[in-house]
Amino acid sequence: MLFNSLSFALFLPIVFFLYWFVAKREVRFQNIILLVSSYFFYACWDWRFLFLLIASTSLDYYTGLKIADASTKENKRFWLWLSITINLGFLGLFKYYNFFASSFIDALSAVGWKADLGSINIILPVGISFYTFHGLSYVIDLYKDKIKPEKDIINYSVFVCFFPLLVAGPIERATHLLPQIIKKREFDYSQALDGLKQILWGLFKKMVIADHCATYVNLIFKDASDYSGSTLVLGALFFSFQIYCDFSGYSDIALGTARLFGIELLRNFAFPYFSRDIAEFWRRWHISLSSWFRDYLYIPLGGSRGGKWISVRNMFIIFLVSGFWHGANWTFLAWGALHALYFMPLLLLNKNRNHIDIVAKGKHFPTINELFSMLSTFGLVVFGWIFFRAESLEHAIDYISGIFSFDLFSWPYFMGIKEAVITILFIVLLIVMEWMGREQEYAIKTMALRWRKPFRWCFYYVIVMLIFLFGSKSQEFIYFQF
Repeated sequence: MLFNSLSFALFLPIVFFLYWFVAKREVRFQNIILLVSSYFFYACWDWRFLFLLIASTSLDYYTGLKIADASTKENKRFWLWLSITINLGFLGLFKYYNFFASSFIDALSAVGWKADLGSINIILPVGISFYTFHGLSYVIDLYKDKIKPEKDIINYSVFVCFFPLLVAGPIERATHLLPQIIKKREFDYSQALDGLKQILWGLFKKMVIADHCATYVNLIFKDASDYSGSTLVLGALFFSFQIYCDFSGYSDIALGTARLFGIELLRNFAFPYFSRDIAEFWRRWHISLSSWFRDYLYIPLGGSRGGKWISVRNMFIIFLVSGFWHGANWTFLAWGALHALYFMPLLLLNKNRNHIDIVAKGKHFPTINELFSMLSTFGLVVFGWIFFRAESLEHAIDYISGIFSFDLFSWPYFMGIKEAVITILFIVLLIVMEWMGREQEYAIKTMALRWRKPFRWCFYYVIVMLIFLFGSKSQEFIYFQF
């Protein structure tokens, strides 16, 4: 069930009604409604994988109790590693088996040996990377005595399976979400209204910008050799806004939907394309994943405590694992390695935390230096996205080679470029609105509150009309494949 579908438009108000008007203030009844609704939401993708979700949830719930009850450190470690091994085993089987098998066969073929490990023709379960990381963070935090075990299976299951975050995050922590699930929740009109606004903004980004960019991206990347260097640059720019509006749009809808039920999820995006260096970009892009790898991989590896070269090693591991988390393809590893190279000079020169606050805070415009820093950082990010989008390393290299051709400075052209001008205008509108609202959690959070009521509602009406007029048919979100 897609957020941008008619079925979800029917599903959400039904759950909302049951949650607030039938369950009323009974927390356990509310949580049961959320759990049943979440299972139904997930089963709409493929009901067979619902059993895998339930199995993963039950595994972490049970091992969590065993970790809490263990009398020795060895017993705790056993149950921790049992959970980690089985969780990553499922993830590896469904997501990475064919990649490793084919890579191993290719390596043997390179030295003259032949092998056939076979392949598994399976569908990647939607959201497996996300709910696996939810469970792993829970058992790891239990092992480190950061939290107490949740003994109510309903509460714990809602933590893992809460439908707004189930298939594409944000990746939640038990320390943040479980207390909200357990406590009594009262309906807050202002919180719900804020949630509706964020949902509206997310739908605008997804349906009006991302889905239209996808059309041009698919066209240009599919036959890159047929286009000029300038057109290939335009294709890379379209993909940069496609993936941003697609994924941040999903996150906006997820956070806004959760607010309708009195729950606050972790923020996942903080205007990353206004970053002044790569370190700032990664503090603002897919925040829940970046912080997950920092807390559960980078710091356990030693973080920056062992000197510069240990820090560089750990940093490269984080970026490579992050790239591989996104998919079983060498292109994702290349994308991660490229960002590690971007990051390394900042780390070596102790400049990786130079930009903590949002750019030009309290000002209308950035300085010349800030503008140059944002544009250069954005350029590096766009270049990296080519590897992320390409079908293979050869495809990415050919695409980049095509950019640096004699027609780089020609006027870009492809079939449908006249229609694409409208999408470009919407991208400009997005940039302006996000710049104006960059100090808020999302662009339109408080933007219209300073206006008179007729103008404010006219503004919301225009966004709704743009969604209906330019929103294409329901398309899946990019991160569902991860």
